[in-house]
Amino acid sequence: MIPQLPVSELDRWRADSAREAPLLVDVREPWEYEYCRIDGSVSIPLGELPRRFAELPRDRPLVIVCHHGSRSGHAAAMLAQAGFVDVHNLRGGVAAWAAEVKPGMKTY
Repeated sequence: MIPQLPVSELDRWRADSAREAPLLVDVREPWEYEYCRIDGSVSIPLGELPRRFAELPRDRPLVIVCHHGSRSGHAAAMLAQAGFVDVHNLRGGVAAWAAEVKPGMKTY
């Protein structure tokens, strides 16, 4: 079962210098990522993810992001099946991040 990470918890995690910062992997399409994104995230569209596994660290927590959490849930499951062990799905995606953490952030 992939852990579902609330956006408020991700915000606290990123602010906690005592914890290893997660890598945020945004699996939306490039146009979506260009329109709005969580600062510090990297873009790997869902369709490219399997052939780009080698670009991702296996020794760092991964938080997978999409618009609302559906595509990222699928991507997180793919990563877990590929042997990544510290994988989280961002519950509510960038839409929840904009609503709860970054009011005023551009959304679609």
